[in-house]
Amino acid sequence: MSMPIENATANSFPRTSKATRVKKKTYVFLFVGWVMLIAVGVTATMMYTEHLRQQISTDIAQQTQQQLQVIQQDYQKQVSQLNDSVSSDMKALQAKVDSLNELLAFTKDSANSKTDNSNQLYTQLADVKKKLDELTKNLDVLK
Repeated sequence: MSMPIENATANSFPRTSKATRVKKKTYVFLFVGWVMLIAVGVTATMMYTEHLRQQISTDIAQQTQQQLQVIQQDYQKQVSQLNDSVSSDMKALQAKVDSLNELLAFTKDSANSKTDNSNQLYTQLADVKKKLDELTKNLDVLK
């Protein structure tokens, strides 16, 4: 009687050992599979994040470039308008200076020694010339 029990126990150990090895291999394969899935997921996440970062930086660069172009066009427009305004002001001032010169020449010709109108006209002419010089300087600065 002791024999069949020993055979039964002897046979059960190798089977348990073999089943344990198969279970261990299965666990190892499952563990390696999970590690590979996690690694693939992390890698894919990193690649997608880098792709989004590049796309966002490209979009921001394009928007910035467009805004700079709009600002530059607005600036050019304002400078052009200011240039035109200063130019027209200078023409108007030049016309006033010319008319004052004509008036001064007329006054000089018709003035006698008792009137002092020529000094007033010279003073006004000097003021107009100062303003004309200031406008010329401003126009030179704009250019």
